[in-house]
Amino acid sequence: MEKLNLLAVALGLACLAGINLYLTVFVTGLAIHFHWITLAPQYQSLEVLGNTWIITVAGLLYFLEFFADKIPWVDSIWDAVHTVIRPIGGALLAIQVLGHPSPAFTVVVALLAGGTSLIAHTAKAATRLASNTSPEPFSNIGLSLGEDAAVLGGLALVHFNPLLALIIFLISIAAFFYFAPKILRAMKAKIWLAWKKLNGPADRDLPVKLPVTLPARLATVFGHENVLGETIAWAVPCISGRGGRIPANLFGALAATNEEPRRLIFVARKGRRPYTRTIDLQGTVVNHEPNFLSENLVIAPLAGKGPKYSFIFPRSAAALVEQIVRDLRERLREPALREQVAAESTSPVG
Repeated sequence: MEKLNLLAVALGLACLAGINLYLTVFVTGLAIHFHWITLAPQYQSLEVLGNTWIITVAGLLYFLEFFADKIPWVDSIWDAVHTVIRPIGGALLAIQVLGHPSPAFTVVVALLAGGTSLIAHTAKAATRLASNTSPEPFSNIGLSLGEDAAVLGGLALVHFNPLLALIIFLISIAAFFYFAPKILRAMKAKIWLAWKKLNGPADRDLPVKLPVTLPARLATVFGHENVLGETIAWAVPCISGRGGRIPANLFGALAATNEEPRRLIFVARKGRRPYTRTIDLQGTVVNHEPNFLSENLVIAPLAGKGPKYSFIFPRSAAALVEQIVRDLRERLREPALREQVAAESTSPVG
């Protein structure tokens, strides 16, 4: 039971270090230094955290992180720098909790603690990256304060009931692995859009021509699913957004065919498997919605009922998205015009 409690405290501190290493060390050190808590005999190895120098350094670094965490994009840069620091810090904290057990047990716990810190850090970094798509700083401030409160609450829980803390941390880790594919796709998409924005500012006056071929890695997917043998009118690389029946943040391409003017096909690879989804444009409205980090092509139902689709392009593709919108609106208009002409030609002349 004693070893289980030690493991719970070690992994608990490692998880909290993955969220905010400096606050974890600073608050724990203060509590030990000023005797706010009394360490049980098995935790005497943590006494070193109450050292004045450790508290001072951790406090100064937390002071810097307190402000860096509340500035959009600065927080993501800070997280990138700490991708290695937090897991190492979490592993060192876990080893310190254990004191001097067998070397093999120390290595195993260090690996578990480092992995736990990395998981917590990745979840935090992904959340921050997603929040940075909006230019306002309030979401960043709210997330930062929420993370600090979670660390303080977690430290209290580790102190009063380490086993319950361990159960909660294990549930959180399991939830992370369940949502990991979506989280990692979102991180990849946001990093790609940010890179594109930095290297290619949007230019709406630049003339563009819609490409007529799919990227090479997606051509076979389209060929496999294209049982009707339709020809591609145009195909543009993009990322799927939220809405509709398409998973968000899939890197793929949107294709229109000559044979079906009111239909689009989204082609991608989900994991290693080919993925396609057909989108019916009948009864929809197509809009271009510029965002802080991206240019969005939105296909929404006219009557308010039905799936709504969003496709994300980098900011440098603003003119391309405008061209797509014009083409799709023309496709929606042409069949209606043809039907009107056909109806007028068959009606009796008065």
